[in-house]
Amino acid sequence: MNVLFSEDSINDKKNGRLVTFEGGDGSGKTTQLDLLEKRLIDNRIEVVKTREPGGTQLGERLRQLLLKGEFSTDPDTEMLILFAARAHHLSTTILPALETGCWVLCDRFTDATFAYQGGGGGLDSESILQLEKLVQKGMQPDLTLLLDLPVEEGLNRVNKRGCNPDRFEKLGKAFKERVRQAYLTRQREEPLRIRLIDASDSIEVIHKAIWNHVSKLF
Repeated sequence: MNVLFSEDSINDKKNGRLVTFEGGDGSGKTTQLDLLEKRLIDNRIEVVKTREPGGTQLGERLRQLLLKGEFSTDPDTEMLILFAARAHHLSTTILPALETGCWVLCDRFTDATFAYQGGGGGLDSESILQLEKLVQKGMQPDLTLLLDLPVEEGLNRVNKRGCNPDRFEKLGKAFKERVRQAYLTRQREEPLRIRLIDASDSIEVIHKAIWNHVSKLF
């Protein structure tokens, strides 16, 4: 299947919805994504759960390449790898699901590239924007949930997991603060699509806030 698709096909999502989860390390994205998946299924909505980088066999291999740190990569290389994975992810997983009416819940999407490679890595946002236009052809998530919390709190949560951190989780507080500020800038620029969620609240309170936004997509 060709990974570059027509603008008509990418904008014809029928009744499906693309909801993306964004946030720094330790923000609780995965927990909240799982809770939303269950609630949507309880409401008889077919759901496809996926992630970036990843979501396909190719994407998962590229994910390991990026996160394990086996090879030293600069932000430009990371950006190109991410968008290669994203193009494949869109054509093989996301768009086919949307076109059949499924809701797609994705752990990170293009906003993460602006935050990590742009804000954190210092990459020119215009370069990211050009690749976004090439790969997505104007297609954007129906809703992006930005789970925000202070960097120090996120670090404490990651440390409590007791598992080996990936390459990005090992980066210092200054990097993580740049990522957070880049996310917040994105949210201020697109407040209707990107909804800010206080990730320092309890799991139940966060889920309620998320459902309040998601229910408006019905």
